Amino acid sequence: MDHKPYLPGFKPADSGPLSRFLPALEDGVVSAWLSHLDQPSAWLLDPFGFSPRLVLEAARSGYRVLVTANNPVTRFLLEIFANPPPESEFIAALADLGAVKKGDERLELHLQSLYLTTCEKCEKQIHAQAFLWRKGENVPYARIYECKHCGDSGEHLATEADKERARKIASTDSLHRSRAFERVVSLKGEDRFYAEEAIEHYLPRPLYVLTTIINRLDSLKVSPERRRALTALVLLACDAGNTLWGHPAERPRPKQLSTPNQFREHNVWTMFERGVGLFAESGSPVPCEAYPKGMLWPGKVPESGGICIYEGRLKDLAHKVKREIPIAAVIGAVPRPNQAFWTLSALWAGWLWGKDAVEPYKLALRRRRYDWAWNATALFAMFSHLNELLADGVPMFGLIPEPEAPFLTSAFTAAHTAGFALESVAVRTVHDAVQIVWKSAQKSDAGLSDIESVRKAMRELLSARGEPVGYLHLHTAGLIALTETNALRQTEDEFDEAMRRTNSLLETALKGDKSFIHYSTGEGVDTGMWGAATTLRQARGSADSAPMSRQGESLSDRVEVALVTYLQKNPNAIFLEVEEELSKQFTGLMTPSKGLIYAVLNSYAERDGGSWSLRPEDVPSVRRDEMKMMFDLLKKIGGRLNYVSSTDDKVVTWLENGKPVKSFYVLASALVHRALDQTDESAALVIPGGRAALVAYKQERDPSLKERLKKRRLVKYRLVRSLSEVPILTRETFEEQIAGDPVEKSTGQMMMF
Repeated sequence: MDHKPYLPGFKPADSGPLSRFLPALEDGVVSAWLSHLDQPSAWLLDPFGFSPRLVLEAARSGYRVLVTANNPVTRFLLEIFANPPPESEFIAALADLGAVKKGDERLELHLQSLYLTTCEKCEKQIHAQAFLWRKGENVPYARIYECKHCGDSGEHLATEADKERARKIASTDSLHRSRAFERVVSLKGEDRFYAEEAIEHYLPRPLYVLTTIINRLDSLKVSPERRRALTALVLLACDAGNTLWGHPAERPRPKQLSTPNQFREHNVWTMFERGVGLFAESGSPVPCEAYPKGMLWPGKVPESGGICIYEGRLKDLAHKVKREIPIAAVIGAVPRPNQAFWTLSALWAGWLWGKDAVEPYKLALRRRRYDWAWNATALFAMFSHLNELLADGVPMFGLIPEPEAPFLTSAFTAAHTAGFALESVAVRTVHDAVQIVWKSAQKSDAGLSDIESVRKAMRELLSARGEPVGYLHLHTAGLIALTETNALRQTEDEFDEAMRRTNSLLETALKGDKSFIHYSTGEGVDTGMWGAATTLRQARGSADSAPMSRQGESLSDRVEVALVTYLQKNPNAIFLEVEEELSKQFTGLMTPSKGLIYAVLNSYAERDGGSWSLRPEDVPSVRRDEMKMMFDLLKKIGGRLNYVSSTDDKVVTWLENGKPVKSFYVLASALVHRALDQTDESAALVIPGGRAALVAYKQERDPSLKERLKKRRLVKYRLVRSLSEVPILTRETFEEQIAGDPVEKSTGQMMMF
C-alpha cells in the first residue's frame, strides 16, 4: 500500500456551536486534500452530512458539494453556517425576544431573575453563571458567579435562597414538561415514552426557560432573517440546558444520554448572549440550497463553489446522482454512534420546528443502544448505496474522528465489504482523526484470515518505528493486512460475528506471541504501549547483557534529525511548514505527533512571532566547537583525577593501569538510542542542557528507552564546565556532582505522543 502523508490542519478543531457533538476536525485538511485532486468546480459528495465545517471548507475551496443530511439539526447548522445572518440581526433578534412581555415584566428580566443569587463577599444580588448539582438531588449544592460589584468570582456553596428558588420552580415543572414533549410527539403517540425519557435530562429551571422562549418564538412577528437568527440561538440554548455538562470537565464529548454524578446547570439566558458571537463569526457566506425529498434538484449552484443539501437518505438519491451529476470525489467525516446527540437532535427538532420535523428522524428518538456491529451494518448500507452511484475509481477521502480500535474495525469492514478498495491510511495519535483514502471498485471474493500475516504487519510497523507504539497503530496495521487479503468478513457472516472475529484475531496476534512486549499495568490490549522484544548482546568489557534497540533508528530520533536538517536549510519556517515537511517524510502509520515536533523545536529553535529558527548555539559549526571543548574538558578533569584519557570517535574513556574505568559519550543532539547501542552500561551520556527536556520527553513516550536510561547516567555540558572550574576535585566529589544533575521534563510541555 502506498501510504500518503498525513495532512495537517492550519487551525485546531473549532469550538463553535454544538462542537462537543460534532467531529473535532482541524481546519485546512480537506482543502489540502482537494488541492491534490485539482478539479475545481467539480461535484463532490458528502454522504454523511456529519460535519458542516468540512462541507463549508470544500465549498470555499471552489467545489460544488452535494450533501445528504437526514439529521434536521446538522442540516440547519450547515445552512446557518453557510449563510449566517449579520451580527446586527442576532443582536436585534435577542433584543426583540428580551422585550417580549411575561405578565408585566420584560421576558429577559423575568428569565434572568430565575438565576439570582447573593455574592458571598459583598452580599449584593447578582446573576449566577451556573449552578452545580449532584445526580439524584433536588437542589443545587453550589453556584458559580462573577460579581460585577466587588470582583469576587468562582465556585461557592449554594445558599438556602438558591435552594428554595430551585424548589419553587420545580413545583410547576409537570406543566412545562408536558408542553415540551407535546411539541415532539402526540399525547397518545407510541413514542411518548421515549420523548419523556429524553426530556428527563433537563432540570425544571432550564426546561421552563426553554419552553417559555419557544412559546414566545411562535407568536413573535419578526423577519425571516431575524427568525433564523433566533432559531440558531434557541438551538444553542437547548444544548446548554441539558444535564450532560459534567463538572468538572467530565466527559467533554458525551456519547450516551446519561447524567454525570456532578453536573453544571448553565444560565440559559447568558448562553443566548454568547451565541451571538459564535454564530455571527461563521466565515464568508457560501451559496447553499436545500431540497426536500422528492423535489427537483440540483439547483443552480455556481461553478465557483457552493452547497446543495438533499434532505433525505443516500439510498433515495443514488439513481438521481448517477444519472444527473458526475461525482469527482467523495468527502466526509465517518459518523460514530452517538446516542446522546441523535436523541437530543430529535427532541430539539420537535421544539424548534414541530412534530413533522421529527417524523423522518424518529428512529433516533426510540433507539437507546448503538453498538459497533450496528454501526458497521449502517455504514455498510451507506457504502453500498454509495458504490452503486459512483463510477469505478472515484476517490473517497474519509476522516475518522475520535478513533478507537472497534470504530476503525467497523469502518474498514463496512467499506471493504461494500466494494471500496483501500488506498491509503494515515494515523497521527489517538487524539487526531484518522485519514483514509478509498476508491470505488468491484467487490472482491472473501479470503481467509491469517494470524501470521497480521503478526508480520505488526512486526514491520514496530521495526519501522524503532520504538513502542500504542495499540491503535498496531490494530490499524492488522486491519490493513486483513483488508489486503480480503479477510475482514466472510460472505455468510453477520457484522457482529465478523467484527468479533477480527478484533479477537488482532488481540490474539499480540497476546499469543512472545516477540511482542506489553508495557502496561493493565491487562487490556488497548492499554499502555506495545514494543518488539529485543535481542541481547554482551556489554563491552562486562559479563552483563544489555538490550539492543531494533534495527534502524527510532522514529523520534529520525524526526529530530529531519527537523533540524529542515531548519538548517529553511530558517524562519512556520510550524505548519515544518509539520507538512515531516508528514511527507514520515507517512501513513509513521506520522509524528505535534507534541514530538514541538519538543524538538523547543530543544533546538527559538520562536520569533510565528516563525522558528535554530538558536545561535545550535548552529552546526558552534555545536562542533562546543563538542570539541567537552572532549578537552573531560580529558582535563580525568587528568586531575589521575586518570589517563583516550578518545575514540565520540567517546572519551578514562583508564587506570591501562584498564577502562569510566567512559563518556558526547552528543550535540538527543539521539540517545544511537548512543545506547554504541556504548555499554558504564558509559555516561553527555548532552547539552537544551537537550535535557527532549530526552525526558522521549522517555515519556518510549517505555523501553526509559528502562534503558535508568541504567545510564546523563551529564549536561554545563556541569562538565562547572566541574572543570572546581578548585579541589576528588573522585568522590565528582561522583556526587554528576549524580545530582537529573534530566527534567520541560515545564508546560504538551505530552501528545
